[in-house]
Amino acid sequence: METARFETFADAIIAIAMTVLVLKIPQPENATIGAFLALKTYYIAYFISFLTLFNIWYSNHNLFQIVENIDNTALILNGILIFEITLIPYFTLWLTQDAYSIASETMFGLLFISVNIVYNLAVKAVHRSDPYNDKLIKANYDALNPIPLIIILIGFALSYTVFIPGIYISCLLAVIMWIIISRIHRKGVENGK
Repeated sequence: METARFETFADAIIAIAMTVLVLKIPQPENATIGAFLALKTYYIAYFISFLTLFNIWYSNHNLFQIVENIDNTALILNGILIFEITLIPYFTLWLTQDAYSIASETMFGLLFISVNIVYNLAVKAVHRSDPYNDKLIKANYDALNPIPLIIILIGFALSYTVFIPGIYISCLLAVIMWIIISRIHRKGVENGK
């Protein structure tokens, strides 16, 4: 399958998820700095989720610049990733209602673990569908991929032992690490040109 049509569909879903995210942030109760700061959990959760969605979009954009066709396995895995993307606003809102809830922290973290795993599987499936693509080989999509997952798992250990918002914070750190990994991949593609 050619990637152009799939890319357009995925871009639209990510844009809708980003829009839904921002629409879920409530307005402050009144026009004061205190009322604005009272919503800090919403802003941080929005920031984490937005960065995740943006990074998926940016990484896919870079990946599909060098891949023209994908097979059914890559398409199905990317479809599962899109399904998970549509869940991000729901679990982000649940987390913002009580950032100290083990249930909401756990579901938020599990979603981010799942997104990370499925994203990595989808990228590897795209790579397998075009195994002789020199630019893909030079981008080295196998490097450093487990680091964001390990960071989130450390957050789970923190949340269940000493610091309930550990998952929440580890998701932020994992997204930042994921952005760094994406940048490394992009440099690999640029050096491959």
